[in-house]
Amino acid sequence: MTMLSAKSDVQVDTAEVRVTEWRLAPGSATGHHTHEMDYVIVPITAGEMTIVAPNGERSKAQLGAGRSYFRKAGVQHDVLNETASEIVFLEVELKP
Repeated sequence: MTMLSAKSDVQVDTAEVRVTEWRLAPGSATGHHTHEMDYVIVPITAGEMTIVAPNGERSKAQLGAGRSYFRKAGVQHDVLNETASEIVFLEVELKP
């Protein structure tokens, strides 16, 4: 099954921080990527994302609207929306 591409919109990009809005329609994915900076995810919608590790291992991540979480740089994964509802979140990257 071919996944659609998630939509991203950079809202803020300064020397200190980059804020990107991500929209994952049902059946879409971000594509495999490595986070080069520490980051905070701020979910706009509640939902369930499928996370695929570089080795192909799959896990589920529950998002609660407004329930932010932090991750360190170096995370590698693909993020898929295998649900019937759009998933929207802000990614706040902290520049060194």
